[in-house]
Formats: sequence, C-alpha cells, structure tokens
Amino acid sequence: MSVEVERKFVCDADIQKTLEGIGAVCLGQRQFHDQYFDTPDFDLTLRDLWLRKRKGCWELKCPTTIVSRAEETHGEEPKEASLCTRYKEITSLPEIQLKVKQVLKSCLGGQIQCQPPERVIEDERNTATQEGSQDQRQPVINQDGPKTAETGSSEEEDSWLSKMNLVCFAEFTTVRCSFTLEEEGVQIDLDQADFGYHVGEIEVLVPEGEDVGSALEKIEKTAQKLGLTGDQRVEGKMTVYLKRYCTEQYAKLLSAHIL
Repeated sequence: MSVEVERKFVCDADIQKTLEGIGAVCLGQRQFHDQYFDTPDFDLTLRDLWLRKRKGCWELKCPTTIVSRAEETHGEEPKEASLCTRYKEITSLPEIQLKVKQVLKSCLGGQIQCQPPERVIEDERNTATQEGSQDQRQPVINQDGPKTAETGSSEEEDSWLSKMNLVCFAEFTTVRCSFTLEEEGVQIDLDQADFGYHVGEIEVLVPEGEDVGSALEKIEKTAQKLGLTGDQRVEGKMTVYLKRYCTEQYAKLLSAHIL
C-alpha cells in the first residue's frame, strides 16, 4: 500500500503552458464521477476517513501519521510539509468494510472513541467476508449540490451501506487533465469540478514504511518550478463542496480541525 503525498495549488490561465515549459508530459484527459458516504452523524469524516465510490470502485482514504526523518530529527513540521496532505488508500472492499465497521462500532453516543485508524485487528481481517460488490450506491441525501445519480444498483448490492447507516453526502463529476515529470516521479493533475471549482494537485506516491522526506522535496521543487507562492494550504474540491452545500458537516469538521 502506498502513501499519497499531495499539495494543492490555484491554477492560473497559463498553467498548461507553464507545465509544458518545465518539461511536463501530458498524460491525457479523463472524466470521473465521485460519490462520498458517511453516517448522518459524520462518524467517518470526523475521523478524517473518506469513503468514496469512483467509476464503480470503492476507496477509503485514511490519514497517516508517517513523518519524514527530518521531522523526527527536529521535532517540528517544515513549511513544505505543512502545505501537503498524506493519506493511504484502501481499495479492497472487504478491508474497507472491516475498517468502517471497526470505526462505527466504537462510536458511542456521538463520541468517537475509536482506536487509531491505522490499527487493524488481524484476526478480524482474516474472517472478513466478501459482503457487497463493487457496483453499489446509496440514494443521495436531498441537498443543493450538483449530482448525477447512478442507476442499476439493487437493494441487495446496497445492503452493506444500509446496515452501517451510510448515506451519500456529496456527489460530483470532475474533468482531470494529468501531466507527469517522469524523472522526478511527480504527477500534476488539473481538476475542474462540475460545481465550478478549478484546482491543481502535485502528487508523489511513497511505498508505506519509506521516508516521505524525498516526496516532500520533489513536491517543493515542482512548486518552485511552477512559481507557486504562499504559506497556506489551498482548499481541495471536497472542502469547497462541503462549504457550499453541506454547511453543518463543514462547520463540525472545521471545529474538529479536520479541515
């Protein structure tokens, strides 16, 4: 499993020319539809866990506490690290169901008292069933955000969602144009969401257990080549979506320092 180290940035009108100018190679353009799920009490997102369905496949983004050697040595987060996010992504549906089940079981009376999300009980993992499939969806909560609902799912396919009281709280389509700096092992994505938000992402994948310091350096080097400035994180698509269309959830995540 890899750790995704990523820095978002504001795209200007000349970003594609700038990318070509630094030697980035265009990988093409694609479109994908995302649906995000949580309980009505936001038990997953309040733990910085993001369950989504993209192009028929399930993914669970989990926060990671992995630090660079520089952070371990100096005991503080360098500037370039503070501008980046670090998540590992689970793509096996049985593992996703197990992780979600563990979290929800330990959420009592609205108070999250779960063990750290990185800890997975091995014997439970071994007995996890293949419940569910890779083509399920839950009806979307009535809200004002843009949505393009998928069809053709059966009640049986949706059963694991309903059993865990998971509902779709966000749904949108993104057009993504991707570039790569092959020698650096860096990918740059330019995203245009259908609710009118445009954002760029510089991403480096690091094998779990390896030092993320080199990834941070690559991202910082790429940011300098692109002429990026500023010392504040740029908002991602989900943050902007929540701010516009899910104000209660946004406020709670802000208060919990998730966003």
